[in-house]
Amino acid sequence: MSGSDTNLHNEQHAGSPNAGEPAFLVVGKLRKPHGVQGEMTMEVLTDFPERLAVGSTLYVGKEYRPLQVRNLRWHGGMILLAFQGMTDPEVVGEWRNTWVYVRAEDIPSLEVGEYYHHQLLGLQAITEEAEPLGLVTDILETGSNDVLVVQPETGADILLPFTDEVILEVDLGAGIIYVRLMPGLLP
Repeated sequence: MSGSDTNLHNEQHAGSPNAGEPAFLVVGKLRKPHGVQGEMTMEVLTDFPERLAVGSTLYVGKEYRPLQVRNLRWHGGMILLAFQGMTDPEVVGEWRNTWVYVRAEDIPSLEVGEYYHHQLLGLQAITEEAEPLGLVTDILETGSNDVLVVQPETGADILLPFTDEVILEVDLGAGIIYVRLMPGLLP
């Protein structure tokens, strides 16, 4: 269905200047200093870790401080990351548990018919009979296919598998997802 860069509740962690699309997307979370050269461990929260490379710019913290990557290497399922001009473990240690972002406009393009999670959140789900169901408020990653969580104005959430049988069309420009309700999908 889509690539996963996370906006982690955009009202809390990323600005939303354009129609609900965040200006910055979370790609990781700094955890703790490692060694004496200013490296930190970073939990990776993106499906595209290859764009995190030496020389790239990442944005750190609530202020989205731009920092250039000086060194980067994988270490036990996490990334060891160091920034230009930052060599003191005590200084970088102040960023423990801080979000790391990329600019939304810098994310890689996806294939036709694929969408980033942040593009789908907030879209209106409408049946093929033009009946509004509610807004997409969350996306569950199940392994076989993602599941859209649609919150109606009243009642329980509706879970819609992101499959060709259920999701007929995604119109990002109009902010609509057209769906076919299969038996058993409504609560």
